[in-house]
Amino acid sequence: MLISASTAAGKTEAAFLPILTLVAERKRPGLSVLYVSPLKALINDQFSRLGLLCEHLELPIVRWHGDASQSAKSRMTKDPKGIALITPESIEAMFARRPADVVKLLCALDFVVIDEVHAFMQGPRGLHLSSLLKRIDAASQQRARRIGLSATIGDLDVAAGWLRPTEPATVKVLNDPGEGLDLQLQIRGYVDKAPEKSSKVEAPHQQEGDADVEVNPTSAMQEIAEHLFGVLRGSNNLVFGGSRRTVETLADALRSKSERVGVPNEFYAHHGNLSKELREELESRLKSGDLPTTAVCTTTLELGIDIGSVKSIAQIDAPRSISSLRQRLGRTGRREGIPSILRIYVAERECDQNSNLLDELRPNVVRAVAAIRLLARRFVEPASSSSALATALLHQTLSVIAERGGAKADAIFKLLGGPGPFAAVTPKDYIDLLRHAASPEMSILEQAPDGTLMLGKQGERLVLARDFFAMFQGDQEWRLALGSKTLGTIPLSNPVAKGNLIVFAGRRWQIVDVDERAHVLAVAPHRGGRIPKFEGASAEETHDALLLEMRRVYESDDVPTYLDEPAKALLSQARAAYRRSDLARVNILDAGSAVHLFPWVGSAAASVIAVALALLGVTAEANGLSVVLPGVGMDDAKKALAKLASSAPEDLARIEEHALGLCNAKYDEYVPDALLRRLWGRRNAKAISAIPGTARQLATNTVTH
Repeated sequence: MLISASTAAGKTEAAFLPILTLVAERKRPGLSVLYVSPLKALINDQFSRLGLLCEHLELPIVRWHGDASQSAKSRMTKDPKGIALITPESIEAMFARRPADVVKLLCALDFVVIDEVHAFMQGPRGLHLSSLLKRIDAASQQRARRIGLSATIGDLDVAAGWLRPTEPATVKVLNDPGEGLDLQLQIRGYVDKAPEKSSKVEAPHQQEGDADVEVNPTSAMQEIAEHLFGVLRGSNNLVFGGSRRTVETLADALRSKSERVGVPNEFYAHHGNLSKELREELESRLKSGDLPTTAVCTTTLELGIDIGSVKSIAQIDAPRSISSLRQRLGRTGRREGIPSILRIYVAERECDQNSNLLDELRPNVVRAVAAIRLLARRFVEPASSSSALATALLHQTLSVIAERGGAKADAIFKLLGGPGPFAAVTPKDYIDLLRHAASPEMSILEQAPDGTLMLGKQGERLVLARDFFAMFQGDQEWRLALGSKTLGTIPLSNPVAKGNLIVFAGRRWQIVDVDERAHVLAVAPHRGGRIPKFEGASAEETHDALLLEMRRVYESDDVPTYLDEPAKALLSQARAAYRRSDLARVNILDAGSAVHLFPWVGSAAASVIAVALALLGVTAEANGLSVVLPGVGMDDAKKALAKLASSAPEDLARIEEHALGLCNAKYDEYVPDALLRRLWGRRNAKAISAIPGTARQLATNTVTH
């Protein structure tokens, strides 16, 4: 069963009251219920909520994660019964280190309850958990019933397929869409002053002969901090800052302001790099409500850990994910008659006669309006397939071998393959993965004369490592190298190709070489005019629907009442630039220093277009709104698009061969490059097959800006 309802609607009780009734009198040994959560903090919270019920029923309940009491887990292992609240990583630890406990504890389950299903439907942890559940079923005499809980699901049928891949039609869906959102909303607009020119200040990595360097003055962030300080003091709130850097910058500005005016600080940072003690202290302070508290956070407080109802949500920068926005809004307005309060703060760059077209289009404020429109229509992005497929399959192969002390390849593939997390992997893919892992260079696997696969030297090191149980890792940092000089590191969330551009340290750089294994991008300076206020590649993907809605916002005339006066002015400027550029009619625009392509597609499809152009030797940069071809004339751009428009199937197949920067998941360095590209091609097959049509559409009706 899949239970979908808004935050604080009672999903946990809806699942557990009947479950506890059914298992209370159970006599046979083994756990009755396994509750799986993506967060230890959520487990601790649910343990408090369910503990009293279980005490009345004399039903044992235990928290099972790395920070939980070892003695309680030991007691449960000796006399297994009742309920365990667990993370996927702790299930993995059982399989890899203590397989006998799997049989003793998990092979007679009546129910598996999976909380925050939407968080598991994509990404490496979702692949991991889905594989672990499949292995539990295979080891059990009868399958446990699965109950999925979620507040934010875009496609309930897809969610049902994730919950029971072998028989999705048998999943019953209990969906409470709610009565709509009572929302008080404001989008606030800010303008960053144009950078001043100065030849006296040396920018990072400035090269001899560079032109004057742009020096950034105080940004709009200080104005945003001033407003947050004025409206949030005295109550409990969440401010979602996006990156850790933004979170720390804002929290520091708000703390400094408190000190300057002589009032107690109420503003605290919350992100994954903070210690567990600091995070838990802040969470407890929010939940108790004794002292007014505002947490400035990344996504760490997005999921359903109980921190009580906060008065308001603030979002720095326009939302890129409607699913995340809905999840965040579930934190506020949870009491009857109390509305949700949302403030979105967007900053645009000051424009003059030399401004970049992308700055003139004011994409941040337009994206914010588009996101609210999609939110009002109850749109939620469907789950996307994970780029960690090969890593997850290798990881689970090593886990099965560790569990069994060795296993045949066909037995492992039979266990892991088929409907479920690795349905897209063919037997040939698996053979290629195993052969590469068993190569002398990798030494991850060895094969006995009878065909049994065993751990090689490197495989043993991987399995015995403390971080083996977790499939996820932090953003993979790539080192930027200019010759022998290191410029710094950046996370790489989208594939690139040689010739693509990236933005770093306030400058554009062209990729001249990619070292997949060492995670090094060799770059050279590229003069592409003023850098637009875009992040090149955002860590959070944007869906096609958001870009299409942005186009509708540009082409509309309505001025939403939830915009403040500066935001209204920015929206008016955006629409004026859109109409001045005739973008309702054209899809390719010559801006003088660069050609802009406007395919109006999400970040994944835009990256495919950039890789396809790089295949033809054309420099391209997918920036979130357009695909920019800096230093390319209109004639060359049209010739490249004409080549793409006439691409034969064999030409399209070559696109995946040129996708680089794919080695990002935990064990991708042990996966053959050809397999990573092949899987990337399958994930993006729709966008790749659409290249000829997209190129024809882009080439029609060109205009000079």
